[in-house]
Amino acid sequence: MAVKVEELLSAEINQPARYLGNELGAAHKDWDGASVRWVLTYPEVYEVGASNLGHIILYNILNALPRQLCDRAYLPAPDLAAKLRSTQTPLFAVESRRSLTEFDILGFSLSYELGATNILEMLDLAGIPLTWQERATNDQNGQMPLIFAGGQTATSNPEPYADFFDFIALGDGEELLPEIGLILAEGKTNNLSREALLLDLAQIPGVYVPQFYDMAADGSVHPNRPQVPERILRRVATPIPAYSIGLVPYVQTVHDRLTVEIRRGCTRGCRFCQPGMLTRPARDVEPQQVVEAIEQGMQATGHSEFSLLSLSCSDYLALPAVGMEIKNRLKDKNISLSLPSQRVDRFDDNIADILGGTRQSGLTFAPEAGTQRMRDIVNKGLTNEELLRGVKTAVDRGWDKIKLYFMIGLPGETDFDVLGIAETVRWLHRECRVDGRRGLNFNLTISNFTPKPHTPFQWHSVSTAEFSRKQKLLKGEFRGMRGVKVNYTDVRISAMEDFVGRGDRRLAAVVRRAWELGAGMDAWWESLDQAYKAWTQAIDESGLTWKYRQVESGEWNLFEKEDEKEEGSSATDSVTDVTDVTDVSSMSVGRRKKEEGRRKKEEGREIKEDFPNSPDLPHSPSPTLPLSLDRALPWDHLDTGIDKNWLKIDLQKALEAATVPDCSFEGCSRCGVCGTDFGHNVVVDALPIPEFAGEFVPNTERKQRLRVWFGKVGDMALVGHLDLLRLLDRVVRRADLPISFTGGFHPNPRISLANALPLGVTSTGEIADFELTEPIDIESFREKLAAKLPENIPIYKVEPIDLKAASASQLLEAAEYVITVAVAGSLTENGELDRENSAPVSVAPDANWEAWVKTIAETEAFWRVHTTKSGKTQDVNLRDRLHKLELVEQKAESSASASGGTSESRAVLRFTGSCRSDGNLLKPEHIVFMLEQVSQQQIQLQQVERSQLILGYG
Repeated sequence: MAVKVEELLSAEINQPARYLGNELGAAHKDWDGASVRWVLTYPEVYEVGASNLGHIILYNILNALPRQLCDRAYLPAPDLAAKLRSTQTPLFAVESRRSLTEFDILGFSLSYELGATNILEMLDLAGIPLTWQERATNDQNGQMPLIFAGGQTATSNPEPYADFFDFIALGDGEELLPEIGLILAEGKTNNLSREALLLDLAQIPGVYVPQFYDMAADGSVHPNRPQVPERILRRVATPIPAYSIGLVPYVQTVHDRLTVEIRRGCTRGCRFCQPGMLTRPARDVEPQQVVEAIEQGMQATGHSEFSLLSLSCSDYLALPAVGMEIKNRLKDKNISLSLPSQRVDRFDDNIADILGGTRQSGLTFAPEAGTQRMRDIVNKGLTNEELLRGVKTAVDRGWDKIKLYFMIGLPGETDFDVLGIAETVRWLHRECRVDGRRGLNFNLTISNFTPKPHTPFQWHSVSTAEFSRKQKLLKGEFRGMRGVKVNYTDVRISAMEDFVGRGDRRLAAVVRRAWELGAGMDAWWESLDQAYKAWTQAIDESGLTWKYRQVESGEWNLFEKEDEKEEGSSATDSVTDVTDVTDVSSMSVGRRKKEEGRRKKEEGREIKEDFPNSPDLPHSPSPTLPLSLDRALPWDHLDTGIDKNWLKIDLQKALEAATVPDCSFEGCSRCGVCGTDFGHNVVVDALPIPEFAGEFVPNTERKQRLRVWFGKVGDMALVGHLDLLRLLDRVVRRADLPISFTGGFHPNPRISLANALPLGVTSTGEIADFELTEPIDIESFREKLAAKLPENIPIYKVEPIDLKAASASQLLEAAEYVITVAVAGSLTENGELDRENSAPVSVAPDANWEAWVKTIAETEAFWRVHTTKSGKTQDVNLRDRLHKLELVEQKAESSASASGGTSESRAVLRFTGSCRSDGNLLKPEHIVFMLEQVSQQQIQLQQVERSQLILGYG
């Protein structure tokens, strides 16, 4: 049964268009014709989830399958979540508007260690038991959907969340999810039990069913029955760009553009990078597929910007050729290209040529470390010369703002390496200064290294005290430096990510309790102290405080000497754990500095600046690897393709500051991935770069102006004014209408609305002006526009307007509204006697709507204090703005009055009032105000429709 969403989305719900489910690209498949019904549930607000590329791709693939239906659900914002609970309404899927319990299977994206609390929030709102154990024993377990998770964190280490899911989908889902769908369909046909169905699913490579595995005392995981594999394979799929073309939300999303993947996987081998390890091998998409997907996608969606996506776009050698080809094909469309963080060593004029458009996009580079030695330790493969060359190219091509990502707390890092970040920025400022131009501005993000499973650095961590000390060093160094804005990651977030990310099944109780205490993922950004308190309380109640203290203290530190280990081990002497840990928290900052100085003195070297024309940095001695590397890890049963012994070898190379080349372009590194199960690297060679056809030149000619009268009815009333403008821009693009553009640096289409319609108000009388670069038949214009508009934005009339005539917004004089109002009680009962300087009006106690309307018409003044945008106040006579007021209908919901008569409780009124661009407005709320003055009753505004806008042509 469908949830009555329209009753939930009342005036107090922010951005209600998030929940409509009727965006362009929504599938709306037949419910009864589906054998398997999915919900892809993204555990973040709509603006994040609806623009996630993986979410869009899997949604499109599942709905392309016969008899498989896929709907969507997102984490409701706090206002709607509170209303769902207060009204006892279950969380619903946005397209069918059905409760999530009506579906066969719910799939969550788990891409962040602390994101599981949002998943629990969604399950609770849906009325679904949180754990697989509860669902298996629930009286209604036959009606409960299967709950699974996929995504980077789920593939990396699902153990902290194993209790919450019936199964985990490991790796790429493009081929895996359709296979799961076939098993589900067969299981439903054969009426399999929940356990039997899961056992069938466990036979699919890439499906991990936690309940068929037990955790040993050392944290490792092993099968508890012979029918399931000992290790579960990560799935690998080939990207298909065509499935990237999909949803076009009404509201502005965080990635409000068409995104197409050009390369999946990265073989650069950065030793801290989990995505680079978990997505191997590298698979380039054929250039022709990319070009066609972008060209078709831009036409189908109407977006004005597109992005090419990869972990390392610059390693897609055909990028300059593909980018230029697309740019040339879309030259007349006012389209911009953006790229995610790029390899600064590959940034050159060819890539600069394809970026941006009329709107220059931002540039983001990730040097990661401030010295060459540290970049070698992490295997970044970047020299100072390459860094300088890339930044200078950006400056020469007109960029004056660049974002840089750095990391602190990496293995082997000294204070000199930390301060090297500031020196690097200072050096780039100095070397990239151009006379006669404004200085270069850097926006820096300094993140704390957090060890990730399946990486060479999974065995290393740093104490929160050390992170705080290093942040303090940098803050002092950046103080007073101009043209630099620095953002630091809170050390508490980093410690919690580490604690959960490398945890085992014992952490399920922590995650659940943290959610119960209010630690949703959004809380980290809105109230970090509150979220941290919730997590630490949950840890304490679960009896794992000792474990978290180890993380806070730096559980493993690979660069400590044996004597340091002995001195600094007191914090863990009384702790028994499944790993052999080294604690450095008790080592004082002073002794640490003294120890570091002693080491430097023994080496007989002095620290010099690590920049061109400076001597080489000293290299730390290479310590031997600790025995703890051979201990079992909670994720060892997951076969990602990466050989654990190779991770140890690569870690040893890191300690020696030895680099490993990129195996996509040089020799094999023997990581273990390439083979039958995972495939091999697929690299597309560089292609000839097409000749640049020139930048978009906005056509500012104005050959025709058409005035359109249209409506905004039904659920389109919940689309805001700015969202409507963006929708009209995309509609014009999809309809391929010859719209004229404004001039200037940011040309915009010449589309102007006469007046902004308040959110939630329907209308049958809106007006918009469209200016075109060439004359077009009016009926043809109307047909093309109507064909691309949502059905609840009907077109009533189109008329040609003289180009020299005033715009509709300039001519606007008045507006006509039809409103439904109701009596909610006396003002005395509701404590609302003070009505902002209003003139008291005496009306008989048994007066009805007709009498109140007549009294308003006969009253000369209704004074109200108006506050302007600048904060100034002025007295306004609302009666001067009211042109006409009439009673259309009275509802027969009556009650006995004081004099024995009846007073109708609801009425429909029509009024015409001022509606001018200078702010002279009469709003429906003002009519309510006047009614309250004459009736001394609290009047409730129940429904509003704007029936027409009145233009003053004379």
